[in-house]
Amino acid sequence: MAEVFENEEQKKPDLERYLDIARRRNLHFLAPLLFGWLLVWGVSWILPPKYKASTLILVEEPAMTKNLVNADVSDDLQQRLQNMQQQILSRTRLLLIIDNLHLFEGSRKPISDDDKVASMRKQIDIELVRDIHDGVSAFKITFSSDNPRVAQLVTKQLADLFINEDQQSLVKASGDTTKFLKSQLDDARAQLADQEAKVKAFQTTHNGALPSQANSNLQILGGLQAQLQSEQDALNNATQQHAMHETELQQYRLNPLPTAHAGEPLDPNSPQAIDVQLAKLRDQLTDLQSRYTDSYPDVVKLKAQIAQVEVQRKSAAAAQKVKGDGSSDSLAVAQLQGQLHSDEVEIQNRRNSITQLQTKIAQYEGRINAEPSSEQELADLNRGYEQSQANYNDLLKKMQESQMATSMELMQQGEQFKMLDPPSLPLKPDFPNRLLFCALGLAVGIVFGVISVAAFEMTDDRLHYESDISDLLPVPVICEIPQVINPADEEVRKRKSFFGWAATVAVILIILAGSAVSYLRG
Repeated sequence: MAEVFENEEQKKPDLERYLDIARRRNLHFLAPLLFGWLLVWGVSWILPPKYKASTLILVEEPAMTKNLVNADVSDDLQQRLQNMQQQILSRTRLLLIIDNLHLFEGSRKPISDDDKVASMRKQIDIELVRDIHDGVSAFKITFSSDNPRVAQLVTKQLADLFINEDQQSLVKASGDTTKFLKSQLDDARAQLADQEAKVKAFQTTHNGALPSQANSNLQILGGLQAQLQSEQDALNNATQQHAMHETELQQYRLNPLPTAHAGEPLDPNSPQAIDVQLAKLRDQLTDLQSRYTDSYPDVVKLKAQIAQVEVQRKSAAAAQKVKGDGSSDSLAVAQLQGQLHSDEVEIQNRRNSITQLQTKIAQYEGRINAEPSSEQELADLNRGYEQSQANYNDLLKKMQESQMATSMELMQQGEQFKMLDPPSLPLKPDFPNRLLFCALGLAVGIVFGVISVAAFEMTDDRLHYESDISDLLPVPVICEIPQVINPADEEVRKRKSFFGWAATVAVILIILAGSAVSYLRG
């Protein structure tokens, strides 16, 4: 029977054993539980409270789209916020806030300015708010202090500093960009003027040999070559005529001609015939001068012919004076000599004209030959001028955009920081979170209670279960004597049970009451 009882005792689950321990050790558990909870909960009321005030600053998109005006500042808002944060949280700015709000004046011992600034920086928190595209759409400024009013005022001043600093930085950055672009534009303008002066100087120096004048040079060269050919032909004719007249003069001197009789036709070498010829030539010259300039080849040729005939007229007139002595031979010789002189004048004029034409032809040929090199040099100058002009136009466009961006920032039409709600006065401290401390105290109390129960169980040498007796005896248990409970023991057991439940309820009520106080006033 003892073996059956032992087997049944061994099969008893551990849960029943733990419940039995809880009934017997409830006070050993409740007392450390209450102590641990009271300890942590009391600490939450001893720690100095910290109040947090916060505000959300929205990053508004520019009123004007970027297609119309490009901003002069970087689009990396996170980098801009970091730069502003370094400026706003600088020692000078924070000391100004500390002096204005009289912070850290209630401390028992004097605090240096560096310690004040370091302590204030720890109380400031700036958190970026990102949108679904992982872009910064807003940021949150939080300041913690043991005074709720101070937390509110400092948060408000920090928010104002961020807003003002952003606007000033945008205007300054845009203005600096405009000044820089203006200086670059002045340099580009001077460079463009220098390139333009070089092009003009080259065109002036190489006037007539420019690539744009190639066709006209070719046409002029063709005309000069035609004139040269005409003058050479005329020179050949004049040379032949001069040789013919010399031959006639020599023959006449050897075999004089008979004297002309009255009634014969007018001698073509007489002054009267020459005057008729001279009048015709002058009429032709007048007609040509009405249509062409004096440098026209036919005009020049006709003037030379008129000069030749005028010389011939003077020779004929001189010969006619000699006619009074009755010597016709002398008159013929004089006429031939006059023709020879006219031929010599014409030959000299033709040679001079040919020399001038050859000089001009050489000049135009030099221009045409120099055109490839001048074309390359002019192309290099034009390329430099075009690059300078493109650079100038690009800088001019950028400066105009920068000026518009600066005006946009001054009119507050660009990207702006806007405070959605001003920081409110915190009514409850952010630290310590007394409700959280209640939960933490409950956990600490449970740990203390479990440790206390375990300690009492380990140091208790009494036997509470039949299995404990079996473990101690070397022989099997044959029989058991049941526990005899008298009315007095029953009364004691009831009182202990009542006191245990009362203590349990009391501890629970105390913890609930403390938690309610922490929730309502914490």
